[in-house]
Order: sequence, then C-alpha cells, then structure tokens
Amino acid sequence: MTYKIPYDGNLEWLVGRTILFTLFGSRAYGTSRPESDWDYRGVCIPPQLYRDGFLQGFAQADLPGEEDGTIYDIRKFMKLAADCNPSIMEVLFVDDEAVLHITPEGQRLRDSRDMFLSRKALYTFRGYAMQQLRRINTHRKWLIDPPDHQPTREEFNIPDEVALSNEQVRAALSMVQKRMDSWEIDFGDLEDAEKIHIQEQMYRFMLEMLVGGDPEAFGAGKLLSDTKFTAACRMLGFESNFIEAIFREKEYRKALKNWQAFNEWKANRNEKRAALEAAHGYDTKHGMHLVRLMRMCREILAEGRVLVMRPDAAELNAIRDGAWSYDKLMSWAKEEDLSLIEVGRTSPLPKQPDRQALDEICQELVAQRR
Repeated sequence: MTYKIPYDGNLEWLVGRTILFTLFGSRAYGTSRPESDWDYRGVCIPPQLYRDGFLQGFAQADLPGEEDGTIYDIRKFMKLAADCNPSIMEVLFVDDEAVLHITPEGQRLRDSRDMFLSRKALYTFRGYAMQQLRRINTHRKWLIDPPDHQPTREEFNIPDEVALSNEQVRAALSMVQKRMDSWEIDFGDLEDAEKIHIQEQMYRFMLEMLVGGDPEAFGAGKLLSDTKFTAACRMLGFESNFIEAIFREKEYRKALKNWQAFNEWKANRNEKRAALEAAHGYDTKHGMHLVRLMRMCREILAEGRVLVMRPDAAELNAIRDGAWSYDKLMSWAKEEDLSLIEVGRTSPLPKQPDRQALDEICQELVAQRR
C-alpha cells in the first residue's frame, strides 16, 4: 500500500522510514462531513544518528503546509500506546480502509495492538472525556454570562498604588502554592492516570465533606479552593490583612486570565460551530466527542475492542447537530461516569500491559531499520 507522505525539507528521511500512516479524526470515525478536515497520524523509525547521539533529536514531526497531522518516533508512539493514550490507540485500531501506508514493520505493530490494551483505558479515555466536559462548561458560561469588560483592580478593591509590590505578591503566592503542593499525596510508583483518578475521587470526597451535599453544586469547587488557600496562608503565619490583600490579588489575576481566554476563544471560533453553540447553549461538537470517548472507554473495558469506525456515527452526528440538550448530556455523562468506574473494576483486561514484551517488539522493529 502506498501513499505520498508529506514532509518538511529537513526531514526527507521520513518518507522512507514511516512504517504506518493513517487517517485520523472524523474521517476515521465515520462522522466526517464534506467540509471536514483531513487529519493524519503516523509512526516512523528515525535514522540511527537520531537515536544514538545528542546533537540530533526527534520525537515527532508535524506535517508541513496545509496538511494536518503528526508522525511519531516509534519509541514515543509505543510508550504512549502502553499508557492507553486515546489518540495513539486510534492509530493502531483504525479500520484497514483508513490505513494509507504500511510496511512490514507497521503491520507487525498493528498485529500486536491487543497487547497494548489494559484497564488504564478507564483513566485515559475517561480523562479525555472529562476534558471535553470542562470545555463545554467553560464555553457555556461564556455563552450565558460573557464578561463584558476587562477586570480592573478597583473592582477587587485593589488600588492602583498598592501597598504590596509585585515582587511581594509573587513571592507570597509562590509560598502559598508550595504549601498547598506539600499537601499532595506521594503516590509512589503509580501511573499518572491512576494518580489522576485517585485525586479526582479525593477531590469529590473533600467537596462532599465541605458542602455537605452534591459536590457538583454551584460554587463548591471554588469554596474548596478558597478554603485551601486561606488555610495555607494561616499556616505560613500571614496576618489577616495580608491574607485578604493577596487573596484579592489572586482573584483579580484569575479574572484577568479568564477575560484573556474568553477573548481568544471569541476571536478564533468557527462560524458554523459558534452558530450551533448559540442555538443549543453548549458546544455540541465537544458533546459529541464526550459521548464517543465514554462509549469507547466502555467498549474497551467490557469487550476488549477499540471501535474507531463508530457504529453509532449517525447518532454522534445528531448530537453534534444538537439532538441532545445540555441537560440531557450532563445527566447522561454523570450516570455513565459512575458506571464506567464499576466497569473498570470488573474488566477482564490486565491492570497494565506487558511493557517488557512491548519493549522487545520495539527493539525488534528498530533493529530492522538500522
């Protein structure tokens, strides 16, 4: 199978050393529209000088020009796949029709794809889905109650001529952050994805204890954050007036950052996507991906299958077109999230992939291209 692989002029070797090159995104999921972008992902085995020396380095290369895609060094690719990274797993499991270029080494990699499956999918696919959820809620807040001006120091009761210098504020905030960081638990050798999962569970527990009810209640997260901040200040021996002053400074900087993020989002919005957001009250494309990722997570954990070409493509497109209300999406996501945790506990997949066996395959493939 052949395909003309685009490359930057400095990386001509990519053409001969790319072992796998596939479609990616909506055209691999079966959810594309005529106007959809063409996205690609690939895997290569760099020349030996990129592997043995230190003057030349290579981890990945973005495709040049108007092409949208990335080609990864096989070592980075396999490490991410062993961590069950959703974007990487999709490259291994795309339908054969989405494979544009493959060599014997690439086929060996594809033939070994089931070895990468593990219960880590609970944390990675679910984690990617939660990122979509956070974006939905951030953008929805901007849609419903957009900031209408750049925040001023006066609004936070901080005079222009402050008693605290910028150096004092930075130093104080740094000290407080370090104290709060010191409260984080040392998880030892646990994988990052597992750490995130445990931290999320602890976060929910602390919120429930603090607000005495639903941890998703409006303002609960901010209340917990403010409580930790104030506690750290007091443990550092800061006086009440000083705590109040740096707290106002912190809130002002947070509002300013939100204003800047809002304007960047507003300036770079796709017109059609913005119209859908306005019509349905949330970013329906993020909603579609949230549902897709959570369903893929369930399929992997329960059935050991990675269905990149979506059997529910028609419904996913309907969600993107606004078939699900914001309330329905939030209700479904909350129920599915709790259910996935239970599916993860009972999954027949191993807790971790056999990294030693995968490393041996990586060495074998690299050795074939010396």
